[in-house]
Amino acid sequence: MFGRVRVWSRRHEKLVGALRVAPLAALCGILLVPYAAMGPTYLDLARHVGLSCALIAPLAVWRHRPLLSFAAIALVSFGQWLTGVDPLPANLAVLVALWTVAHQCSFRWALAACLVTELGTFMALEGLDSATIGMFTTSTIFVVTIWLAGLYANTRRRYLESLEERAERAERERDQQARMAAAAERARIARELHDVVAHNVSVMVVQADGAGFAMDSDPEQARTAVKTISKTGRAALAEMRRMVGILRENEAAGTDYTPQPGLGQLEDLVQGSGLPARLRVGGVPAELPEGQQLAVYRIVQEALTNALKHGGPGVRAVVEIDYTGPALVVRVTDDGRGAAAPKSPDGHGLIGMRERVGLYGGDVRTGPLRGGGFEVLARLPMARAA
Repeated sequence: MFGRVRVWSRRHEKLVGALRVAPLAALCGILLVPYAAMGPTYLDLARHVGLSCALIAPLAVWRHRPLLSFAAIALVSFGQWLTGVDPLPANLAVLVALWTVAHQCSFRWALAACLVTELGTFMALEGLDSATIGMFTTSTIFVVTIWLAGLYANTRRRYLESLEERAERAERERDQQARMAAAAERARIARELHDVVAHNVSVMVVQADGAGFAMDSDPEQARTAVKTISKTGRAALAEMRRMVGILRENEAAGTDYTPQPGLGQLEDLVQGSGLPARLRVGGVPAELPEGQQLAVYRIVQEALTNALKHGGPGVRAVVEIDYTGPALVVRVTDDGRGAAAPKSPDGHGLIGMRERVGLYGGDVRTGPLRGGGFEVLARLPMARAA
């Protein structure tokens, strides 16, 4: 609610300024009625009204020019003292301007405004004697109270602005880290897919060379090589289509030529995960493209790593691979702390899972299980190896 009021006040600054001045102007108008009934001359009445307007008018620019507003009111009050005019209700504008300076300006300007106000109070009382010392003390307490209220409002305003700035900076940093994490994960996926495609192209080159040499001497062998080239080329094209849109920026120059893991290495992964885990396979294992096998391998690897890191002591895991349906189902569950596990400062692993599964048109769901534990469930459309 208060946030909405602040936003509205910033959009309608002129209206808000007029509303702030309106109570003082209304007070002066109300007090002018009994004054006019006392029967002063038209000159005295006009001087009274003109002086009141001159004191209140500078408050219209109090928000953007607080020092100018205070200085103008102080000069008008000084002229009022020189001409021997008694204090008016409009002289309360000095206190409003004092609060504004303390609220918006630095401490030295606020202190200077407070001293000027005290000097004006002393001059208005025409010295200190036994009759006026009590009035001066009361006025001083009133002035200092308003001054301290302005300083407190200034401190609170700066604190709120600091909180807003820190919140905006934290939000920008969070968005930047999310973009960096997504870019890094895309680069990693692109590198792995590149290795798969490079392997297929290398096989095609070797088979093409062999077919060229055997074309005359052994046509059957050349025909077999051409078939291998066709099959490998379709696999490479399938992987390249999935690479569209993945950017590789700021990637390290090093290249890893080791074979990428697949479904055949899942048993070794589960056994070497560092926690008690079992692998269950349902249905007949299908021959999947190397890129999809790599995606399944990385999903299982990340799920086991999260179970080891966040599941707590003695956690156990079960990895289930189901080939029976139209989609390949990968389910990794553990009996760890689940929802009670501490939150990870970054979600790079989950981002990587979604990137990999989305690359093959699948979906992934992660979350704590009822009664304890955590589950990672991914579904990938079954693709045939070309």
